[in-house]
Amino acid sequence: QVQLVESGGGLVQAGGSLRLSCAASGRTFSRYAMGWFRQAPGKKREVVSAISGTGGSTYYADSVKGRFTISRDRAKNTVYLQMNSLKAEDTAVYYCAAGFFGNNDYVGRRVNEYDYWGQGTQVTVSS
Repeated sequence: QVQLVESGGGLVQAGGSLRLSCAASGRTFSRYAMGWFRQAPGKKREVVSAISGTGGSTYYADSVKGRFTISRDRAKNTVYLQMNSLKAEDTAVYYCAAGFFGNNDYVGRRVNEYDYWGQGTQVTVSS
């Protein structure tokens, strides 16, 4: 039922910034926790950040703490990932995901916890 469309990926130099957007369809967007994952060639998909359905809880992978910020705008049915101080190691395809975890403030951190996925957007950081 939930469809996700990502945008904002592209090329950026190391140390630069980029903001990813994930637009969700459906009236129940606010019920879903949202996550950002990334996958580099030859690597497993890994969690980058996640935010609860209420927006009250967030999670960040250690590798991006202090550099990335996740947020959501329920009025616009959109979740964002602001990425600052980008490094070459951040180069990957970034995926937006949505998952329903009931009426709580749970933040899913695993790929298999999410039900819906966007198409992915390429982020390339030049060094």
